[in-house]
Amino acid sequence: PGTEEFSTVADVFKKLDDPSRLKIFWLLCHCEECVINLSSLMEMSSPAVSHAAAGLIVSRREGKEVYYKAADTAQCRTLHETIERIMEISCPK
Repeated sequence: PGTEEFSTVADVFKKLDDPSRLKIFWLLCHCEECVINLSSLMEMSSPAVSHAAAGLIVSRREGKEVYYKAADTAQCRTLHETIERIMEISCPK
């Protein structure tokens, strides 16, 4: 692979370069959640949550509520599996 391919992969990892973004993505891999609940869980504003993992999450509107979940893509599934494995290795119980 060339530099361009590695740059593309680096851009994906940049989306998760913050503990809050990583946690939001991880949570949304496990369930769909409305932005108000996510904001409360993360102690962040709704706009901050909405921007947190752009490109890795999808949204849907139901009335006035916006719900988020991880995108159903091979990239997201692989990132989720990688996060789970790294947590097992880095944070053993």
